[in-house]
Amino acid sequence: MEALDAGIPHPCDAPRMLEGVTIEQLRTLRAVAQEGSFSAAARKLGRVQAAVSQAIDRLEAQLGLRLFDRTGRVPRLTPHGDAVLAAAARVHDEVEALDELVASLKTGAETRVSIAVDVMFPVTALVTFGREFSRAHPCVELVLFSEALSAVTAHVREKRATLGIAGDDADLTGLERRGISVVRLLPVATPTHPLARLERAIDEAAVAKAVQIVLSERTQAGDRETPDQGVLSQRTWRVADLATKHALIRGGLGWGHLPEHLVRRDLRAGRLVELRLEAWGTEVPRRSLVLVRRRGAPMGPVAQWVEARLTQLCRDAIEPETEANHPE
Repeated sequence: MEALDAGIPHPCDAPRMLEGVTIEQLRTLRAVAQEGSFSAAARKLGRVQAAVSQAIDRLEAQLGLRLFDRTGRVPRLTPHGDAVLAAAARVHDEVEALDELVASLKTGAETRVSIAVDVMFPVTALVTFGREFSRAHPCVELVLFSEALSAVTAHVREKRATLGIAGDDADLTGLERRGISVVRLLPVATPTHPLARLERAIDEAAVAKAVQIVLSERTQAGDRETPDQGVLSQRTWRVADLATKHALIRGGLGWGHLPEHLVRRDLRAGRLVELRLEAWGTEVPRRSLVLVRRRGAPMGPVAQWVEARLTQLCRDAIEPETEANHPE
């Protein structure tokens, strides 16, 4: 059955209307709209005015739409032209992204990078890293795992992550490692906690009776668990993430060890206090963070960039003297 109006393309012909449309035509459309005239667009594109006019005429003919109103001194976009221009802008952005992707592939860059970080990794540094990554590698997909203890190294060992930042007490079997920084773990509680009210160094008997909030890893059947370290109380509440541990301690539900970089503001504001435990003497526990990757695994340019930035940002956030530049 024939269409009632021979001038209106049949819906089934719609895909064929775009077959002859070129990226150059869409660039020309955007140039005319932005510059306000065919002559100005020609100067911007380095072409003669006649070529610009012909490109727009062909585009209008191929689409079957009038894109510009030429009745005045300067061409003005029609409502159809406005709609097509918006679509052309989206195509332009996609083409630019494709250009960047192809250029990256030619240099051997990855299209996807996955990393795993220990929960002790400073969150502020992770946020800064994310911003920098999105600017430096907009075409690369980032997959991020945040885990505790040996769950980090499991991601790397089992090839779910390209590299990771883990504690040196995690299961490092089969992995290369490089030291990054050392986290001081402060025993803390709220000022109203019974341990905080003691005016002497807290002995083992007093600690054993108080609830200790302990960070534990998520494990599956058959996984090797990381041995407990720094657990001094007989009564423990176990959690699988550092944010929950922090919240429970700040809520007065127990005491526990938290990274110094995480509790700096709490200590200054008086929301938490550092406990003097006889078990540690004058030194608090420390936990080294190490960068890990599989032995012999190739590292593309993006992964190398990730490794360098994560290392530096982690050090900057953990070191006390850089606190002013990296507030919590």
